[in-house]
Amino acid sequence: MAASSSPPHVVIFPFMAQGHTLPLLDISKALSFRGLKVTIITTPLNAPFIHSKVSDHISSISVSVIPFPIVPDLPQGCENTANLPSVSLDILASFITATKNMKQHFEALLKEMVETGSRPICVISDFFLYWTLDTCRSFNIPRVVSHGMGVLPMLILKHNSDPCKTSSEFDVIELPSLTLPFTLNGSDLPVCDPDEPFTRVILAVEEADKNSWGVIVNSFQELEGEYVTALEGLYYKEARAWCVGPVLLYDYIQEQSRASDGKSQSCGPYIEWLDKQEGSSVVIYVSFGTQARLSKEQMDEIAYGLEMAGPRFIWVVGSSGMWVPDEGWVRRVEGRGLVVRDWVDQRSVLAHPKAGGFVSHCGWNSVLGSLSMGVPPLAWPIGA
Repeated sequence: MAASSSPPHVVIFPFMAQGHTLPLLDISKALSFRGLKVTIITTPLNAPFIHSKVSDHISSISVSVIPFPIVPDLPQGCENTANLPSVSLDILASFITATKNMKQHFEALLKEMVETGSRPICVISDFFLYWTLDTCRSFNIPRVVSHGMGVLPMLILKHNSDPCKTSSEFDVIELPSLTLPFTLNGSDLPVCDPDEPFTRVILAVEEADKNSWGVIVNSFQELEGEYVTALEGLYYKEARAWCVGPVLLYDYIQEQSRASDGKSQSCGPYIEWLDKQEGSSVVIYVSFGTQARLSKEQMDEIAYGLEMAGPRFIWVVGSSGMWVPDEGWVRRVEGRGLVVRDWVDQRSVLAHPKAGGFVSHCGWNSVLGSLSMGVPPLAWPIGA
């Protein structure tokens, strides 16, 4: 009797940041649902979070842990950008560069997979993990790049592949063979110094990016389909670009299916709080992602605005968790406001019937969440 063939195997390697990891976890589950075997690579301190998100798929999704290097520039035990001491680009560059020291363990893992008959059909790795391209090439395994932004922003950045090219902030930027729905000025592009560490990282990312086998983008045809062909033209010959989003809808649809079958859904105390809100009033969701660092003065002003505007609200303080609200403010908003200091399942909040608005930093995941769930955003772009 012939042995049954093994399912195709895909390796997924997310960057160690929540906003980069979550979409790839959704993609992992979607591939699993299609019958593929998936291996997710991560580090020891990130593994528990990932395990918790894929626990319903343990028969087809495995998690392989490799050590994160000890780096003098980073605090001990810092394996996720949420734990960086600051949001400076120099610190972020040190973190990204440190991941290169994982290359030997990554190579050993791929070697073991190949030798044990579980050769991956491709490796999907985050664009910040640019060094994975060389390893994939050494094993003749296609590398597919995962990007945490939309197609159009990628096109704009790639058309301006020299990030330090000087131009006046008032100059109108023309992109070859690309019609933009708005006027792009020099002030809209990143300002950089060619000697800065982060600039060197971005140049390395771009070089690996364009020589990879393909790219997947968490976007969708109806939103950005007209730009996909132009994006493909910026990659290595025969490279392909796919819009696979919004990937957050995969888990949402699965949750709705489980709910219709009478299966319980896990939810945090913030969902229980939303469930208790009565009447026709809606709740404003306030969140600026895991990377934004707001000053005490900014946090105080947001608190004042929420109090004076009068809506019910959930406010995720996230990385500004050291901020302590005034006791008088806490008393005045008691009952109509909830301050959350832990990580929040944003999709569940936005999908709730009581969610009526989203004060957002405009990260791409948040933009897609707002669009997917039909919750209007009040935009305050921060690092996006």
